[in-house]
Amino acid sequence: MAVPLLACSYNIRKAVGGDYRRRPERILDVLAEIGPDIVVLQEADRRLGERATALPRDLLKAHGLQAVPLGVRPASIGWHGNAILAGPRAELIGHARIEIPALEPRGAVLAEFDVDGSAIRVVGMHLDLSGLMRRRQARTILDAIRARDTMPTLLMGDMNEWRAAAGCIADFAEDHHLVPTGHSFPASGPLAALDRIFLSDDLSVVDSGVHRSPLAARASDHLPTWVRLALPRH
Repeated sequence: MAVPLLACSYNIRKAVGGDYRRRPERILDVLAEIGPDIVVLQEADRRLGERATALPRDLLKAHGLQAVPLGVRPASIGWHGNAILAGPRAELIGHARIEIPALEPRGAVLAEFDVDGSAIRVVGMHLDLSGLMRRRQARTILDAIRARDTMPTLLMGDMNEWRAAAGCIADFAEDHHLVPTGHSFPASGPLAALDRIFLSDDLSVVDSGVHRSPLAARASDHLPTWVRLALPRH
């Protein structure tokens, strides 16, 4: 029987925790609690200067993770803070940055993997605080996906949408299924499901949720969301 794929999405707030200390090792320890094959990150790079990664590459390597080469700056692992990490099961076969309309620096990222012989596309995003702009961004991301070859697709990220079934959530739901996870923000006492996961019809959910642990409650202001998928037969 094929081993399910475990993917997670995590807004790491540049590795600054609830104690306002930057501790990248805490973020990696939270990911180790989950054990994902693929990770989508938001706020993965520092905001100023060289936009250097908040998660040093040697720490990533020590945890068996590798950053998809999406950054345009040598010290960065992301595109406007959006990054994708892959474990040893996920072989990278393609990647792209997605330019989206924005009132402030925003972007989306895409990576395509071969996992145990099955292809899967993963899209990561961190959408705007403005509802109208979020909808424009969602449509741009969906158009970018439609322009590529058909492939089982997973969309994940901090969508900044407090409503359950309106705005950009409704836009993504036109072509993809919303995965039930739970409230992920704020990490110390979650009240909202800002971090969402969508998937295409050809993917099946085995299990999903929000990762809660004492360490996760301190490491960032968001909790990670995750989904375990049965990969399509090949």
